[in-house]
Amino acid sequence: MNVTPLIDVLLVLIIIFMVIVAESKEKGLEAQIPQPSSDTVSPIVRTIVIQLAEPKSGDLPILRINQQELAWPDLKAKLQDIFKQRAERVAFVQGDDNVDFEYVADVIDTARDAGVARVGLLPKEMAAVR
Repeated sequence: MNVTPLIDVLLVLIIIFMVIVAESKEKGLEAQIPQPSSDTVSPIVRTIVIQLAEPKSGDLPILRINQQELAWPDLKAKLQDIFKQRAERVAFVQGDDNVDFEYVADVIDTARDAGVARVGLLPKEMAAVR
């Protein structure tokens, strides 16, 4: 039996099926690209930095949370308010060179009591980088 004419028929059928499949295939998927919102909402500050600055009068160091000055008795309530709705419970403590570590340890202890899971120490050089 001569198989050569059957191979020619088979090749023609393969080409016909390839053309039919290529023609019936959809052009692609319709993508919906998210559009920028028209509301101008300021981005939420994710990194919480508790800063201890050198005291002016020799009393307690000046306390700030992300450059916003705060009284020492209000620290725990403010941290609880900040971390009330956050899933990420991380804060950083940064103290000036002249601030005693006693105050830094007090801030860390207060932050842990307020519900902060991880408290890190931020060196002075990192403030210029941010």
